[in-house]
Amino acid sequence: MMKYIDDYKNPGAARKITENINTLAEKLPAAKRNFSIMEVCGSHTMAIARYGIRELLPENISLISGPGCPVCVTDAGYIDTAVELSRNGITIATFGDMINVPGSDTSLGKCRSEGADIHICYSPLSALELAEKNPDREVVFLAIGFETTIAPLMALLETAKSKNIKNLSIMTAFKLVPPALEALTSDPELKVDSFLCPAHVSAIIGERPYQLFVKKHKIPCVIASFEPLDILYGIEGILEQVVSNKAFVDNRYKRVVKQEGNTTAQHFMDKYLVPYDASWRGIGIIPRSGLKLKNEFDEYNTEKRFNIEVKPGKPNPACRCGDVLKGKIKPSECPLFRRTCNPFHPVGPCMVSSEGSCAAFFKYVK
Repeated sequence: MMKYIDDYKNPGAARKITENINTLAEKLPAAKRNFSIMEVCGSHTMAIARYGIRELLPENISLISGPGCPVCVTDAGYIDTAVELSRNGITIATFGDMINVPGSDTSLGKCRSEGADIHICYSPLSALELAEKNPDREVVFLAIGFETTIAPLMALLETAKSKNIKNLSIMTAFKLVPPALEALTSDPELKVDSFLCPAHVSAIIGERPYQLFVKKHKIPCVIASFEPLDILYGIEGILEQVVSNKAFVDNRYKRVVKQEGNTTAQHFMDKYLVPYDASWRGIGIIPRSGLKLKNEFDEYNTEKRFNIEVKPGKPNPACRCGDVLKGKIKPSECPLFRRTCNPFHPVGPCMVSSEGSCAAFFKYVK
């Protein structure tokens, strides 16, 4: 095992780790001979496809893409609500990945082409500036994401409060990774033997949340970055645990991820948000897997401000994004893939997002 990776694109090191992965794969016990590793990180998903990492592994090691894309797991009903708000004359501010995500009937992009006031933001502060420049308009920011993006969005809220900006609210659809691991492990239809834990999320939450999960389920977890050598290094770490009949949290991204995580970011999350049972597209309700604004911040809560409720949407029944997100099928096994569903005409969110499994397969996997 390599102790640390500084040059994480070194081809010699990649060959050495790949050779060790093959050796470890041959030593797997009979019960784990065909072994699956699920990544729950959109950057991992893209990197694995882009660098052909699946092709480097022995046949008995399967890499499965899980629900690692926050855009992909956002319920269709959330899009429907944003569409309704835009059609009622409210200004919508959103990250670009959300523009073409299909709701039940349409997308924000189509609404914008019809004249709705919808702005793409590259930073949460852009929404703040939009509200400041247009004090006579209500501005709603579509606040989605995993732990990585939650803290900056709460910093946006804090700035809005300090500036006494009254025409800005946020519609939250925040998701938490550890409860998703629990749900995936508890699903009897799935066979997930281990997890390659996300890089950016882990930088925020640290090692501890995974330790509770591993203690309960005895499933190996390795935190890895998303450079190709980092991913191979993470796979190697998982197989080392299995061969040694161990299960623990192995942090192989210590150059960024600390055991306690980013306590400043955690402070912002704890200050403004509380857990709730969130709906994940294609998966359903996962207990305490989301974060929503505390009641004391109702004036910034879009649902409370406009007395609306995000209701379940009706995604295209032919789209199998839900099964892709759970790792039940590969994107290419969806009957719509490359036929009626492609990046120019996406039917499901996994083809829209730059971190979506279907987008990764379409672009890199033949």
